[in-house]
Amino acid sequence: MIPFKDDNPTSIFPFVTIGIIAINILVYIWEIMSPAGAEFIVYKYGAIPLGLLSFERTQPLQLHPALTIFSSMFLHGGLLHVGGNMLYLWIFGNNIEDVLGHFRFLIFYLMAGIAAAYSHAIMASSSTVPMIGASGAVAGVLGAYLILFPRARVHTLIFLVFFVEVVKIPALIVIGFWAIIQLVNGLLTQGIAAKGGVAWFAHIGGFLTGILTIKLWMLGRRVRK
Repeated sequence: MIPFKDDNPTSIFPFVTIGIIAINILVYIWEIMSPAGAEFIVYKYGAIPLGLLSFERTQPLQLHPALTIFSSMFLHGGLLHVGGNMLYLWIFGNNIEDVLGHFRFLIFYLMAGIAAAYSHAIMASSSTVPMIGASGAVAGVLGAYLILFPRARVHTLIFLVFFVEVVKIPALIVIGFWAIIQLVNGLLTQGIAAKGGVAWFAHIGGFLTGILTIKLWMLGRRVRK
């Protein structure tokens, strides 16, 4: 099940969403073309759980952990990684930016990313494996969308053996299905995160942050019906 757009128009041009997508894509191109190599970049700019909790560098050339919280949000481990994150941000981010306004949306996105990073760090507190990706921040956007637009129709590709169908599914089902996958995998792989792999609890932490805080971010804003 792969969503690719929604039937949920906006009243503003989402230049922050587009800007975040553009930066992520440019950073990924830099990663794969850098003479220093992707591994060097990941260890220098990635968020290392042990460092996030101790605020001490765990690698000689690493940025200060307080900075890697942000730099790690714009790094990705592969084309599918960056492509999947940016696809979900493209589908759902513009509506949250429409609701919050440009500046609030940017801060909301970054705060969801920070919450996601620390959710992973707490669950893998001794890990020195860098965490990278926009997944946690994007998960915050998904959580906010689920609360605000649960009935919005999402155009989704459904694969049925040799056939592909496009169906419109409520966001509640699309995002709910995604959330269940994150939770199940997080529970099944608990303890493995310290050795590498997908930071499932970062996704869960970002998602819950979006769900629990979106109404607070909307205080003082006029919202279209």
